[in-house]
Amino acid sequence: MDATTMPSISSLVNKLRDDFTQFSFAASDDFHWSPSDTTVYYVVGSSDSASLLHELAHAVLDHKDYAKDITLLEMEREAWSYASRQLGPAYGVAIADNDAETALDTYRDWLHARSTCPSCQAIGVQTSKHHYSCVACHEKWRVNDARICALRRYKIS
Repeated sequence: MDATTMPSISSLVNKLRDDFTQFSFAASDDFHWSPSDTTVYYVVGSSDSASLLHELAHAVLDHKDYAKDITLLEMEREAWSYASRQLGPAYGVAIADNDAETALDTYRDWLHARSTCPSCQAIGVQTSKHHYSCVACHEKWRVNDARICALRRYKIS
């Protein structure tokens, strides 16, 4: 389906508001799901209906918080799958597999960067929410949240 036959964001949001009354929908500078206020945020004027449905999928799937970074990647995969297989067909939005994979690649890259040892560049294992340990050199480090800001890794002495 080409962009000319896809519903506009505003008309799609209106349909979603009617069908998903348990959630709020609000304009924002970016697409995201906020479980704390049960709101799906969307970009007014955008033509990215796929991202809107992806964020709605997080809401429908009750995605909230995660303890391990790999869990975030799994939640993202689940949300893209639900958006492309359930929501997209229901609302006339085609979500190409390669578009979902491109989006997932950003999370894979994020996870790889976080888990890379700042001392020897080997891949470490996550030991708790923001902490990693290297299996090669035994370095330990903590990371910031870094989902929407620059990644920082701090060695722990």
